[in-house]
Amino acid sequence: MKTIDVKDAVIEDSKIARKFLKETNEVIKGVYNIEAAKDFSITEFIRCIILVNQRVTRNYLKNYSSYNHDVRDITITYSKIVAKMLANPIEIVKIFNLNLNFLQSQQDAWKQIFFNSKDSESAVVIEPQNGDKRFTDSEWIKNPYFNFIKQNYLLVEKLSQQIVDEIEVDHKIRRKLDFYTSQYTDIFSPSNFLFTNPEVMRLAVETKGKSLWDGLNNLVKDLEKGKISQTDESAFEVGKNLALTPGTVIYENELIQLIQYIPVTKKVFEIPLLIIPPWINKYYVLDLQPETSFVKFLVEKGFTVFIISWRNPQPGMGYLTFDDYVKSGALKAIEVVQNISGSKKINTLGYCLGGTLLGIAASILSTNKKENPISSATFLAGMIDFSYIGPMGDIINTALIKKLERRELLNDGVLHGSDMETAFNLIRANDLIWKYVIDNYLKGMKPTAFDVLYWTNDNANLPADMYIYYMRNIIFENKLSRKNALTICDTPIDIGKIDIPVFVIGMKEDNISPAVTVFTNTELVSGPVEFILGESGHVMGAMNPPSKKKYGYYMDGKLGKGFEEWKKTAHFVKDSWWNLWVERLSKLSGKEIPSNSKAGNEKYKAIEPAPGRYVKEKC
Repeated sequence: MKTIDVKDAVIEDSKIARKFLKETNEVIKGVYNIEAAKDFSITEFIRCIILVNQRVTRNYLKNYSSYNHDVRDITITYSKIVAKMLANPIEIVKIFNLNLNFLQSQQDAWKQIFFNSKDSESAVVIEPQNGDKRFTDSEWIKNPYFNFIKQNYLLVEKLSQQIVDEIEVDHKIRRKLDFYTSQYTDIFSPSNFLFTNPEVMRLAVETKGKSLWDGLNNLVKDLEKGKISQTDESAFEVGKNLALTPGTVIYENELIQLIQYIPVTKKVFEIPLLIIPPWINKYYVLDLQPETSFVKFLVEKGFTVFIISWRNPQPGMGYLTFDDYVKSGALKAIEVVQNISGSKKINTLGYCLGGTLLGIAASILSTNKKENPISSATFLAGMIDFSYIGPMGDIINTALIKKLERRELLNDGVLHGSDMETAFNLIRANDLIWKYVIDNYLKGMKPTAFDVLYWTNDNANLPADMYIYYMRNIIFENKLSRKNALTICDTPIDIGKIDIPVFVIGMKEDNISPAVTVFTNTELVSGPVEFILGESGHVMGAMNPPSKKKYGYYMDGKLGKGFEEWKKTAHFVKDSWWNLWVERLSKLSGKEIPSNSKAGNEKYKAIEPAPGRYVKEKC
């Protein structure tokens, strides 16, 4: 056993402490070193602080009701776990033992790091999980103080999660506790603060405080804008370097514009394809840039492609209902595509919430039409069963629904798009919130240009009546998965009546439409069905062009025995799922006919070039 020289350890600790204090002092000096930070002025600094305070105060007063609801819900949730502990001594013993283990691990980390400070890299009690990018800087390992701060935080994070996992509570309460606890532990990560992030401190010393000054300016600008900047928004413009596939708007109403894309092949399949995107985001995620455009890929494969561009509801348009989105959106688009193409049948694809809408439309047409005009339906990361929707489902409860119904979270009849964006960001807070807090405000960096994040930030409003109906009936009460539990457009909805060929495509790491839930679509429909599981997440997995082959997919698993059995029996293909799906769809698209470059027809004439006006409307 190695003997420890306490005297030497204390001396070594003192050296490390002096070094740490010196570096901290350099940071503080740098912040106030006016000569070094040439852009710094006391007047401007005071103005920034005043602006920050004003904005925070205004935001608090404006959203007081929402904050009060959140605090109440969080308090009630944690009070339930406390009540459970107090009522059952066994639960108290569990917590006591977990805390003892934590204290022992904390002491082990302290001893290993500070009594072996010359070899702090080998002093490991706990390590970050795979994929955790917060502690990649070498100082988190080499510097004993930062090493201990990191490990102590990870131990606290682990303890918090263990308590949630060990206490015997209802699974819904547990999931909510898990969500709230992860949000709190994420907030207090040492990487989020100036004097506990070695990378931030080093940059502050190197720039003599300018990085912090630039960060303050970035903070002020974001507060004025009302959200954290995730990308350089000046680098993109829809119609200039996004949504460039040539097409024409050939129909519009108050809710949608319908775009028909110009063919580039001499022959096209006689059965066209209608794409229904989600209305909580803009359609052009499917047509970002030429090298990643799903629409362009399909046009080049000989498909006549139509896509819905949803209207961004402005204040005062809260009267639009869920029935309107079905009737004036999906059903009307199907009717127009049939008329223009002259085809009795059309293929359809619904992405995300567009897949939910497609399921409803297909059910209505299967019920009311002797001959269903839909030839095939593809659900791309689109859910019909909402029994499990990932982290966001953990905080949707009766109180939230009732609050929505009282319109307390709505403004001028709509839910502002930025509120929905914030909700999605919370699902991956470290990647989509705290990363940018560190980069923008602590490091003073400017966000880089990234087309996907530009699209994510270009969000849309949601009409009050539609949104409340969707939240209560489809998400919270999960009625869409039950036969005839909902009546939409005067038709009882039965997904089991969909007997056409169906493709269901899930994404392995999807946090918005979990693959296990998307898979249940295969069990709800009654026609021939195929499931494909792509790699990556909700957006990057869906937008996976063959030219890049960044992510592969799984196929040919056994259906009928659940998602886990399908995964066990599926095999992996290192290619884009686009290729497989196009091969399958081609066989359901009829014969090839000469292409026609003229958009629309006598009834539905060209209105304007793609991408159209609706997609450019801002919140």
